[in-house]
Amino acid sequence: MNKVYPDAKSALDGLLRDGMMIMSGGFGLCGIPEHLSDAIRDAGVKDLTFVSNNAGVDGIGLSRLLETRQIRKMISSYVGENKLFAQQFLAGELELEFAPQGTLAERIRAGGAGIPAFFTKTGVGTLIAEGKEVREFDGEKYIMERGLFGDLAIVHAWKGDTAGNLVYRKTARNFNPMMATAAKITIAEVEHLVPAGEIDPDHVHTPGIFVQRIVEVGASKKHIEQRTTRKRNAAAAAGEEV
Repeated sequence: MNKVYPDAKSALDGLLRDGMMIMSGGFGLCGIPEHLSDAIRDAGVKDLTFVSNNAGVDGIGLSRLLETRQIRKMISSYVGENKLFAQQFLAGELELEFAPQGTLAERIRAGGAGIPAFFTKTGVGTLIAEGKEVREFDGEKYIMERGLFGDLAIVHAWKGDTAGNLVYRKTARNFNPMMATAAKITIAEVEHLVPAGEIDPDHVHTPGIFVQRIVEVGASKKHIEQRTTRKRNAAAAAGEEV
């Protein structure tokens, strides 16, 4: 079975439809499947539900699908870096299901493991618990959270082989391994594609059994999510002027 596709558009061919749920890896701008999300945007499908920690930042990542109003609902843990995301939510134009970050990660992991629901203490007695089943175990209250499993997962990896085995680089690992297990079909965009057998099995983060399609996209552009600079030393600045 050939899993390798020439580009993101062809890798998505035949999979997209209106109203589907898509799992999208990454955290902020680190390890986001930008080529695949842009290809989804270009395909024009709408009424989408995205499961993602956040939606990138304005003009980058999933935010580009918010610009075109193709996303109906986000299941996320963080909104803060994206003004458009916040604006659409506050205006009632975008549905948002908030989940504590650890709970979101576990909901995705549970979905990938075939676990439909689990109980956690996180969120008990808060807005997060509204409408959810509460049970008591050993004298402590827990709320029930549902596992998440999508129609499609898109992930970004540093290296992959033609069998679909993936290696993530450093913090770009984040949500990607969990997302890759939690959908009917998983597509991986990789910076470096190598022949099957070239990756040491002990280095594989996502086994190829979870990946149905793969596309090589080359080195990713390193976006800066928050630019911070140190104030210049006044004496040094004066010396430079001289």
